[in-house]
Amino acid sequence: MISNYYATVNLRLKQPVTTTLLVLLFAIIFPVNAQENVGASSLPLFSAPYKAGERLTYNISYSNFPSVGHVEIQIAGRGTYFGRDAYQVKAHVQTTGVVNVALYSINNDYTTYIEAATGLPFRAEEVVRDEIRGSESTQEFNQAPEATGVRQRALNGTYDLLSVFYRIRALPLTNGASYSFHVRGQSSDYQAEVKVNGRETVRTNAGSFESWVAQVHVEGQSALKSFKVYFSDDERHVPVLLTAKVKSGELRAELAGSEFVKPAVAANTASPGVTPRPTPAPTPGASVNTEAISDLPFATGEQLNYQIYLAGSNAPMGTATFQVRGLSRYFDRTGLLLTVKAETTGAAARVFVATDQVESYVDPKVLLPYRTVLNLVEGKRRRNQTLTINQEGGNATTDKGTRLDIPVGTHDYVSFFYAVRTFRLSPPQQNAISILVENKPKTLVITSSKRETIQIGDQKIVAIPITLTTDDPQSDKYQFRMWISDDRRRLPLRITAATQLGAVRADLAILPVASH
Repeated sequence: MISNYYATVNLRLKQPVTTTLLVLLFAIIFPVNAQENVGASSLPLFSAPYKAGERLTYNISYSNFPSVGHVEIQIAGRGTYFGRDAYQVKAHVQTTGVVNVALYSINNDYTTYIEAATGLPFRAEEVVRDEIRGSESTQEFNQAPEATGVRQRALNGTYDLLSVFYRIRALPLTNGASYSFHVRGQSSDYQAEVKVNGRETVRTNAGSFESWVAQVHVEGQSALKSFKVYFSDDERHVPVLLTAKVKSGELRAELAGSEFVKPAVAANTASPGVTPRPTPAPTPGASVNTEAISDLPFATGEQLNYQIYLAGSNAPMGTATFQVRGLSRYFDRTGLLLTVKAETTGAAARVFVATDQVESYVDPKVLLPYRTVLNLVEGKRRRNQTLTINQEGGNATTDKGTRLDIPVGTHDYVSFFYAVRTFRLSPPQQNAISILVENKPKTLVITSSKRETIQIGDQKIVAIPITLTTDDPQSDKYQFRMWISDDRRRLPLRITAATQLGAVRADLAILPVASH
């Protein structure tokens, strides 16, 4: 079943929705002046949230679509930046979607330098990209001496989206606590209030958390309702979930990963106001991993879905969900966790029950698996197996102790799905890999054909068709075909195959384009 269920959701939001999305992600996206209702002098600056090396990853869902984007926020280092003792905080915000499908996209990077003593920013850099061009901007925060020099008055200063993300976490979060903010946007001013209303248990992909529930009210944002932020009930106050209702559905930002990486060491930089950027000394362990995944056509938090159809039917018989769970230490080595869950649904599930789940732990630099966990339920058939893979030694060992000889560089079902997106596919192009199928290595030949336009839902998309054949005597027995989007993300838009049930088609779920 897994071999028929490769899928991807590619969702982009139109600009008014993405503006709301960013407000949701950071609680207050624009620079703010803040003071607590009970008086600025009673507001401490807790240091626990300001831990160099902390990296938080969020998956963004919208209405019925499980993944429309992701956000990564990291305290990249602490040191002397522009002559000040400060934290360097970085964020990457990206919506996921098919390029060239007339939907709005975000692919932005933010860097803020936050003074360690006050939590106030003094420099912010922004890189904004779209499919046509990119732009960079820098803002200097000329804070008044009394604001930067006196901790208890720190909230009277001006914050940007990253510094306020941490400053709110550094406030006392107790039942009934209330904080008001003056939000200064690019073209408008807003009043915002954050009020803590009790505690709840929140369950996310990153785990379960006892959390403080904060209600956020932003005046002037009539499209944003029931805006809540759930902060972990510990000294770090990690936002584990953010939710808000908009006219067309619900926006959710859910914590997908929380880890600590070795922070960069800052070099001495120019004095404030000087244009050159700081050049932190590289940290070999952290930088290698970051560079490895930054070069890939997908990112941590990406979740992609298929609808599965039998030939001639418009009623889906199943679904599949692929997800990039996170980059971290798994089983004593750095790995990227990739997962897939595929299952029959509706009328098909009443005839044949199938629920397949596979976890693949891969080397982030080459996407080769070093551990594969299979939990397959297909009718009366059950298969539970864990494979430990030694790519350098050319072997794999099952959890029962059986040793399998494999070629160096062998993929599993899930790693193949992501690896094919990194291949050169310009037609005519041919690639060959080894893939493990039912504990036996097979050679899979991937042949690209001339670009063509296909219809997915109500959208027409340019794609590169590829044919997948094996080294079996009947090399094209399953007539396995894929159509890959002709853009930087190389998304599998459609997969077809011949099965015992007949021809099966798996189509990408795409957010319909709204009329103007």
